[in-house]
Amino acid sequence: MEARGECFPKQRQVLILLLLLGVAMAGWEPRRYSVMEETESRSFVANLAKDLGLGVGELSARGARVVSEDNEPRLQLDLQTGELILSEKLDREELCGPTEPCVMHFQVLLKKPLEVFRAELLVRDINDHSPEFSEREMVLKILETSPPGSVFPLKKAQDLDVGNNNIQNYNIGLNSYFHVSTRTRGDGSKYPELVLDKELDREQQAELRLTLTALDGGSPPRSGTSQIRILVVDVNDNAPEFAQALYEVQVPENSPVGSLVAKVSARDLDTGTNGEISYSLFYSSQEISKTFEVSSLSGEIRLIKKLDFETISSYELDIEASDGGGLSGKCSVSIKVLDVNDNAPELTISSLTSPIPENSPETEVALFRIRDRDSGENGKMVCSIQDNVPFTLKPSVENFYRLVTEGALDREIRAEYNITITVNDLGTPRMKTEQNITVLVSDVNDNAPAFTQTSYTLFVPENNSPALHIGSVSATDRDSGALASVSSLFLFSVLLFVAVRLCRRDRAALGGRCSVPEGHFPGHLVDVSGTGTLSQSYQYEVCLTGDSESNEFKFLKPIFPNILGQDSRRKPEFPE
Repeated sequence: MEARGECFPKQRQVLILLLLLGVAMAGWEPRRYSVMEETESRSFVANLAKDLGLGVGELSARGARVVSEDNEPRLQLDLQTGELILSEKLDREELCGPTEPCVMHFQVLLKKPLEVFRAELLVRDINDHSPEFSEREMVLKILETSPPGSVFPLKKAQDLDVGNNNIQNYNIGLNSYFHVSTRTRGDGSKYPELVLDKELDREQQAELRLTLTALDGGSPPRSGTSQIRILVVDVNDNAPEFAQALYEVQVPENSPVGSLVAKVSARDLDTGTNGEISYSLFYSSQEISKTFEVSSLSGEIRLIKKLDFETISSYELDIEASDGGGLSGKCSVSIKVLDVNDNAPELTISSLTSPIPENSPETEVALFRIRDRDSGENGKMVCSIQDNVPFTLKPSVENFYRLVTEGALDREIRAEYNITITVNDLGTPRMKTEQNITVLVSDVNDNAPAFTQTSYTLFVPENNSPALHIGSVSATDRDSGALASVSSLFLFSVLLFVAVRLCRRDRAALGGRCSVPEGHFPGHLVDVSGTGTLSQSYQYEVCLTGDSESNEFKFLKPIFPNILGQDSRRKPEFPE
């Protein structure tokens, strides 16, 4: 803990408290849309351009995108029309299972400037599933001495639909002894109970057969059936009784397979086979049967599959205790799954800009979103980057962050940055995710050429040969590529032309030697390819020597084809 306390002050961190962020966003009501499940792909959902008050062209210009919570591309934004459409046919039962309402959360992301609009898509259920019983036939053993009004629980049917499309009622065919009562559990599900209306007489009728029907509330309703076989039993006076009607337990989600979850216990006052008790799952969905097993002898409930709090956070089990005489009792077990920090934070890059110009402070480099599937402290996160780079993280909305430059960069000092984004959660043990980003810095023309000397002196023989090398100068430019290309123009031809003419006119006075005073014709060095061309001036001196009477010479084609003048329209002024 001490080492961690010393590390955090060295990093620029942005603490995301998801609960606090949820409070901050509470006033921003999401836009709500709805669609029926099984609607065909490419179907129209909404006109987002109209709802957001934007023109269709503005959506494309601002790089509009639809980002879903689970990163599944079930929705698509048509940038040509501004319409939100389905990318695939939606199955409500596959998306949400028994959860109601079934809501898909997504965001509409706009850039330049950044805006995030929250939205929800409600997937409405249709009645596309019929009730189904886990068994085609249920067998009940009922004492002939059972009084009228006795209640016998029956196994319920299962319907994958929700709400009114789920099971609403049970009934049985007409008979003289029983009717069915439909009960509601605490979670809203319906289950049947068989109620005795008239005393049984084994000597008159030892067995009865009834048809149990489950009906849902769809329009039209769907139904499923199971047969009830009733065996009338003699003389077992006592049914098993559990010590508790309800057992409540808590289990960490990282409990290993084979762990003991709970132990139920029942007793029967009868002796012999009528007092021997066996335990079993009275009713179980496919998920419960794959996750738990019950020992028929001890009543121990153990895990046979790993738990996942993020998938299912609680279970409701019904346990039956049956004796050898056909009587049974029932209890319920409520299992709450405890969350542990078993999910590392997730980081998704939405946009990345590289390279970036070196002269652009506060430039957005990347936009990303983070989330943690755990809950409570395990789901709170800290986001940071290393502290030796000129970049910073800025929180946006809905767990989005922007990576921006802190100020203008200098490509001549550093042309590439490797940035590590680290997301830590606050759970125990702590988990983290890292994402590396490489950012290249592009050059701008922000450095003028520089000569290696401030002045030059060149001597030119009067009686020179064509293409005589007179001298050279050297200059550098710290910029790169085309921005570092330089060109110099000495106006050698003009200078030599003037010098020779002066020598012809004043040869007698100069005694066969002539020179041109320095400083009359300033030289220039310029960038030739940069935007916003920069230049550098220098001084030079040219002297003509020798006694030749031939003063004529020719202007030669420049050696470098990209030699340019500082200003081709400006005519030099020659001294008299």
